[in-house]
This record gives sequence, structure tokens and C-alpha cells, in this order.
Amino acid sequence: MEENTTTPIQLPKPEGFEDYTIEKKTIDLGKANGYALLSLIPIAIVNFAGYYLVWGEIISISTLKGLHPLLVMGYCFLYIVVMTLGIVVHELIHGATWAIFAKKGFKSIKLGFLKEYLTPYCHCKEPLKVRPYSIGAIMPAIILGFIPSILAIWTGSLGMLLFGIFFTVSAMGDFMIIYLIYKEDKDTWVQDHPSEAGYYLLKQ
Repeated sequence: MEENTTTPIQLPKPEGFEDYTIEKKTIDLGKANGYALLSLIPIAIVNFAGYYLVWGEIISISTLKGLHPLLVMGYCFLYIVVMTLGIVVHELIHGATWAIFAKKGFKSIKLGFLKEYLTPYCHCKEPLKVRPYSIGAIMPAIILGFIPSILAIWTGSLGMLLFGIFFTVSAMGDFMIIYLIYKEDKDTWVQDHPSEAGYYLLKQ
């Protein structure tokens, strides 16, 4: 797992943190994508196994035979739209959760779009303690990944199950960041990195 650390680093420090040293912690997005692909199979197996144990099948042959090609195309298009919107919602969840803990609320949250990666992003401009920052990092995986998967197994919704699997896997970068930060002292301040996947630790 990629980690870059510099102590101290010469950056404009947040107000009230002038006497703190800064350590940079980032993850390699290439590795994050690689881990996401590797995790897809085990995550899918666990989810489909739970679904199968409850419902006895994933999808019946008769159901497949009864699907008109145009209907399948319609479902695929709808799924792409839902997934695209979900990616935006993923970032909004980061922002909404961090805003709860930030003193300035949503004024400390910046939402944008990275043209080179064709993806939206969320940045918290205000330092947070380790625990609140971690909660904001993991929340999209819980709301868009874990909960839909559980509801899908409970209700028998295959579409929702695929949704949950996709957004659990897509949160791999968040999982990597949490892996880096969990060992830090809970009273340590964390400044979200404005342009890279990672953060700065503010230490006295």
C-alpha cells in the first residue's frame, strides 16, 4: 500500500495550527484501482452466496428467457444512469458527513470535478479529528454499499445487490485511507488533501 510521508512540510497551515508540523499521507490511485478489481470477486461471492442462501437462486432460467432484448437494453441504460448518479452521491455523502463535524459546516466543504479522471470529488477545507474524518471517509461505503447489499438479500432485489456490490468495491480508495489513519492517535488533527487521494496529519 502506497504511503508518502514528509515531516515537516512547507504548506500554508490552517488558522490556529501555525505551530503544528505536517505529515503528508496519500495513497496510489493506480494501486487502489488494482485492489478494487481484486476485491470484486470475493465481495461478489459473499453477496451472491448470501442472496442464494435466502432465495435459493440468483435468477431463474424462465425469467431470463422471458426478457425481451429491448427490455434488457433499457435495464442496462437505467443501471448506467443510476451508477453515474451514485458516484456523485458518493461524494455528497463524504461532504455531508464531514460538514456535520466541521465548525463551519458546509462552508468548509468543496465539491468539484476532476476532468483528467472524469470524476467528481469532495474536499473538506477544515481540519477534523481522526475519528470524524474516518467516519466521513467510510460513510459512502456504508450507505451505498453495505446497506443496499443487506436490503437486497432481505428483499430479493438482484438489481439492488449489484448496486451494493459496485459501491462497496468502488470505495476501495476510502478503505485504503482508513487503513492508513486507524493507527493514529484519535486526538490527532487531519486536513483533507485538496488535490490527491489522502490527507495531512497536523501534529504538535
